[in-house]
Amino acid sequence: MMETKTPDWTKDTPGLIAFLKKMIIECLKLEDLDPEEIKEEAPLFGEGLGLDSLDALELVVAVEKYFGVVIENEDQGKEAFVSMVGLARYIQREAAGRP
Repeated sequence: MMETKTPDWTKDTPGLIAFLKKMIIECLKLEDLDPEEIKEEAPLFGEGLGLDSLDALELVVAVEKYFGVVIENEDQGKEAFVSMVGLARYIQREAAGRP
């Protein structure tokens, strides 16, 4: 079996954001949405993408699964899920702090 190298998301913000958009669409079953339609600075919850608390739980699980980054509490969730850019920065910061 061929091993695939995991990209170094800490250095590729545009690539990470593109991956996150696809991940959100897949995990939350938003098949009617194209990644290009998700604005990078728009809120993920409420007026922006319109996600809810159940979506937040699914995203917490997906972020841990794909990136090994744990969102432990509501304050971290608010910081991480402010927007696509906010989520990318949170993942990069947390991943960079790991050994």
